[in-house]
This record gives sequence, C-alpha cells and structure tokens, in this order.
Amino acid sequence: MQCSWKAVLLLALASIAIQYTAIRTFTAKSFHSCPIPNPVNCSLSQDIDVADRLCDESPTLAYNLSRKTHVLILATTRSGSSFVGQLFNQHFDVFYLFEPLYHVQYTLIPKLTQSKSTTDRRVMLGASRDLLRSLYDCDLYFLENYIKPQPVNHTTDRLFRRGASKALCSPPVCESLGAVDLHLEEGDCVKKCGTLNLTLATESCREHGHVAIKTVRVPEVSDLRALVEDPRLNLKVIQLVRDPRGILASRSETFRDTYRLWRIWDGTGRKPYNLDVTQLTTVCEDFWNSVSTGLNRPPWLKGKYMLVRYEDLARNPMKKTEEIYDFLGIPMDSNVERWIQNNTRGDRSSSKHKYGTVRNSAATAEKWRFRLSYEIVAFTQHACQQVLAQLGYKTAGSEEELKNLSISLVEERDFLPFS
Repeated sequence: MQCSWKAVLLLALASIAIQYTAIRTFTAKSFHSCPIPNPVNCSLSQDIDVADRLCDESPTLAYNLSRKTHVLILATTRSGSSFVGQLFNQHFDVFYLFEPLYHVQYTLIPKLTQSKSTTDRRVMLGASRDLLRSLYDCDLYFLENYIKPQPVNHTTDRLFRRGASKALCSPPVCESLGAVDLHLEEGDCVKKCGTLNLTLATESCREHGHVAIKTVRVPEVSDLRALVEDPRLNLKVIQLVRDPRGILASRSETFRDTYRLWRIWDGTGRKPYNLDVTQLTTVCEDFWNSVSTGLNRPPWLKGKYMLVRYEDLARNPMKKTEEIYDFLGIPMDSNVERWIQNNTRGDRSSSKHKYGTVRNSAATAEKWRFRLSYEIVAFTQHACQQVLAQLGYKTAGSEEELKNLSISLVEERDFLPFS
C-alpha cells in the first residue's frame, strides 16, 4: 500500500513536469522573435510546425499580440479624416500612413469612383485587406505591387502624400533633416528628403509601438471583419462620421469639377436634370450600413469599434481625443496635446489648402450652413433622413433656422465605445 501511494505521487509529479515543459515549449515557440520574412520560407509544404509557419508568414505575430495596437481610421472624403489622422501622426510612438489604399484603387481600378460594379468593389476590398494586413505587420515592401512605376531597389518618389506622414519625414527614413526641420510642411518634406527608401521605412515602422492608417476607400466596417478577427493583429477601428450636409458642402467647394452640377443648382436655384444624386446617397447608405453594424454590437467588434462624430471632435478636440486614446489603451503624449492647441484655433486664412488641418475647428464644422442653399439642404435632409436621425443630426425647417447658429443642429449624443 505504501509503494502504491508513492507511485501515485511520482506519477503526479511527472505529469506536472510534463505540463510545465509543454507550456514552456509552447510559449517559447509562440512568442519568440521571428526573422525578416523570406518568400522562400513560406511554403506550406515544408516540414515545420504551426508556430514556425506562422512566424514565417507574419514575423510580428508575437510582437503584435503582446504590444502593438493597430488603428484604422475609417472615414469618407471631406469628413475631417485628415484632421483625425494628425491626432495619431503627431504621437511619438505611432507610425502613421496617409491613404496607402490610394495605390490599390488607382492601380487595379483606375475609374473606380465612376464604377458601380460589385465585382470592382470585391476586387478592391480584397486587395485592400491584404495590403492593410501587410502594412500593420510593417511589411512596406508589399506596397511595391501597387506603386507605378515600380520602385527600384526599394526606393520610390511616388508614394501618395508621403509628406503627410511624420515618420516618413524623420530619421532614420530621412537623415537629411536637422533640428530646424521638425515641423516641415508636406511639400518641403518631399523636397528635402528625396526618394523614399522602403527598407528604412520598414525599419522605422518596426521601431514604433503602434501603427495607424487612415483610409476613405473602405465603405463599411463589415468590410474589415476578416482583419478585426485576425489573431495576428490587434486592430481597433475608429469610424469617423460627419453631417452629410457638411460633407456635400465641402466636396462641392473642394472638387469643383466633379460636383459642378451641384454648384449650378446652388447658384441658379434650378436642379439639373442629370444631377448625380449618388454622390450624396452613397455616403448616406454607407454610413447607415456601417454605423448600424457598429451600434448593433456584434461579438466580433467587441472592444474594437468606436464611433466618432466630427462635430463632437471639432467642438471639444482635447476631450474627445483623450477619449479616443483611452479607448485604444495608448497614453496620449504632449506632442498631440500641443498640436491640438496650435491647430484648432486658426483664423479664416489658415484653412485655404483643401487638405489643411490648421483651422478654427468649431467654426469649420458649422460652415456648411452658409455654403449650401436651403433647397439643397432640404433635398439632402430628405435623401438622408434615416442616417441623420441615426447619428443625431437635426433637420432645419426653414432658411432662417438653417442660418441661425444659436440653434444647434447636432443633438447631444454619447456614442460609447463597444467594450
């Protein structure tokens, strides 16, 4: 009997030792540093275990799971996305990219903006997801598939809006800058830094703690589900929305040729018979579908989605930015605070550039009320009534009410992040 209980004790100790060894082996393989990816090593036919194969396919898997937060600013054109992007671009530990999906659109489907094909949309979204996944893994070489002409020796001068990314205009990516160049204008960055070395950009990305990407080329948050659920990523989506009336007014002024018929209607009071109303209704449909998904709180979006109204951010930029960083779990540094203070109190002349971010943010959010005729406002309110109500935007019942800034057209709403 004595021998029997000793045997049981020895078996129990042996079992614990085996489990401890297995756990150590698993964690060592799952969270060790991976080498730089080599396409030759990615063949699934090789006799390697799952952890090593994942390492070859995604060298930053362990790093992402333990540390990096990936941020996607999901927006539409002229909704304040450049402004929101700067809230991340100014952070010392965030590697920020401005509209990298531009290259996908204009390489695969040059006329996508005029195309209504669902096939084109699927092609665009599939390629966009692949590129986003690679960029979040700091594989900037993948961009070379879409940059035309093809980069030579991993260098290019054709990256769209390179100067809008602080990380791409700073050492080690740009060694030619001195202390006086810390606050370069976008165009000056390109002139002083010369061609972009994607190898140095990749190294810079890996040295940053987090990666943020802004895009206006993904219509709905549901299009990102595969990325949100990807265990290799810690992706969080900031969906930025704006009053469709404000978007229409801004687009009409910025893209004058594309929105020429809207401008004719605004100037003459007569609606053109061939007006392309989808330039408005597509925005409202995408907002409705995407926000409905987010507010319905599906399990796959838990802790991954935050809805932000541009108007709330414009009225109280510091408070709203603090809420965004709190949702992401990233400390907000003094660079971001300083940028907000310097870039939300501009005068009328400070927002002349169509992609500029220096402006009186609160006044900018309301400016559409004086740019659009009441007839166009009434038309927009009817066409977008569902999404206006969904997002808490009030309708104006008359021209007097439209121009009266003492009457707020934005309801107080607290869109809490889905946690």
